[in-house]
Amino acid sequence: MAWIGAVLGPIICIFLVRRLLRSRRIFLAGSLGGAFVAAWGLGVWAFLIEPATLTVRHVTVESATWRGSPLRIGVISDTHVAAPHTDVARIERLVERMNGERPDVVVLLGDYAGGHEPAATRALPEQSQILRGVEAFRGLSAPLGVHGVLGNHDSWYDDAAINAALNRGGVRVLDNRAERIARPGGAFWIAGLADMESPREPPLVSATLRQVVDDAPVVVLTHWPDPFVDVPDRVALTLAGHTHCGQVNLPVFGRLVHASRMSERWACGQYDEGGRKLFVTGGVGVSILPVRFRAPPEIVILTLTSPVAAAPPNR
Repeated sequence: MAWIGAVLGPIICIFLVRRLLRSRRIFLAGSLGGAFVAAWGLGVWAFLIEPATLTVRHVTVESATWRGSPLRIGVISDTHVAAPHTDVARIERLVERMNGERPDVVVLLGDYAGGHEPAATRALPEQSQILRGVEAFRGLSAPLGVHGVLGNHDSWYDDAAINAALNRGGVRVLDNRAERIARPGGAFWIAGLADMESPREPPLVSATLRQVVDDAPVVVLTHWPDPFVDVPDRVALTLAGHTHCGQVNLPVFGRLVHASRMSERWACGQYDEGGRKLFVTGGVGVSILPVRFRAPPEIVILTLTSPVAAAPPNR
C-alpha cells in the first residue's frame, strides 16, 4: 500500500495542479504543490525508507553495583519477522552486523514474531518464515553466549513454538530464570523475566532474583519496561524493549503512542531512577502500522561499567 501511494500520489497531485493552473489559480496551485511535496517526502521516508534502515547505537552505562571489567552487551529486540520490512534475510544481515561489533554477550528482548494473530490462524508459509527468522539467531557469535526472553507478540503467536525455535537457534531462554555467567573479568548473573501477557505465568521479579545465590552483579532482561518498578537496587542494569521508541516521534508533539502503562515514563534510551539503571531500546521492527519516523530501527552495543572515579583536584 505504501508503494502504491508513493507512485499514485504524484500523479494525482500533478493532475490537480495542472487543472488549477489552467483556471489561473496560480497561488492555490503553488500552495497545493508545495504541501504535497512536503507530505509526500515525509511519507516516503516514514513508510518506506526509515523502517528499512538499521542503526548501531553505542551506549555506556555506569552502574554503582557493577563490579569487574566492563561488559559489552549486544542488544536486539522487536524484530517482528513477517511484519512489513522484516524477513529472514534482514535478520541474517542484522546478525552479521552484530557479530561485526564483537560483543561479549548478546541479549534478545522479545517480540520475534510479527503480527497479532495466533499461529493456528496463519498460512503455513508465514509460520515458516517466522520460525526461520527466529532460528537465524544461530548465526550470532559471542563468547559469553546468547540469552533471551519472550515478548507479547510471541505469547499471542505461540510462545512454545517461539521458545523451541530460539533453542534451535542456540539462544538460552530465561523465562523467570537466572543464570550465572563466569568470565575472567568477574562473574555476573543474567535474570530473565516472563512476558507480561504470557499464558503460563507473569514476570516474577522477586522469585527470579532469589535464584541469584551470591553477590555477583545482576543484569535483568525484560521485554516490557513496566517490571522495572519492582527491580531492586541490587540489580546493576535492566534492559527492555517493547516501546519501539514510540515508533513515531514528531517534532514539538513528541511520541503520541505508548505501548504500555509505563512506556510513557520509560519510552526510549537510558534512565537513572535513584541509582537504578534502565535502558530501553527502540528495537528493529514495526507493529500496527509499517512506519517509523525519528525512531530508527536499531541494535545496541551497551558497555556496562563501574562509575569512573573522579580525578583528584589539582593542588
